Amino acid sequence: MVLNQNDWETDKKWSDTFIPEIKGILGLHLIGEPSVEDDQERNTDLIVLRMEAVRIGCRVRRPEFIEKYRNEFTIRAGRPSGAPTELTKIIMGWGDYFFYGISDYDEATLKIWHLCDYKIFRLWFNRYLVSNNGKCPGAQQQNKDKSSTFLAFKFNQLPTEFVIAEIS
Repeated sequence: MVLNQNDWETDKKWSDTFIPEIKGILGLHLIGEPSVEDDQERNTDLIVLRMEAVRIGCRVRRPEFIEKYRNEFTIRAGRPSGAPTELTKIIMGWGDYFFYGISDYDEATLKIWHLCDYKIFRLWFNRYLVSNNGKCPGAQQQNKDKSSTFLAFKFNQLPTEFVIAEIS
């Protein structure tokens, strides 16, 4: 069974309720305070760490995943249609950061979240492929509805620099 547009829209609408909270978290970690020199001489009170577009992939999971999957994340790796997946886009160089969260049991706020660096993931992923004769890292899983496959990764299996900030 292929996920239909209404299911996607329902899931998207649900996860988008967390966007204001995610934006607040990202602001804390991607906007910094300038040096004293910048403040005094360059009229700078806050500084965005990069001036070009910064692309952030966000994924929020429902609370039933807290206990079993709190220390891992998944990335869509395959679709029966052959359409490009998150993994394909990441490996091609799209995306700078990855925000991964799990909502609390009331579905009102994020209980667990990780802000991660896609550059570190890409480097680790490609080195793994080379070291393992093209075998992908992670554990492959299929959605219950067979609409896609995922690779599951444990946070502690990636380099420590991958996670920039977290509440876990």
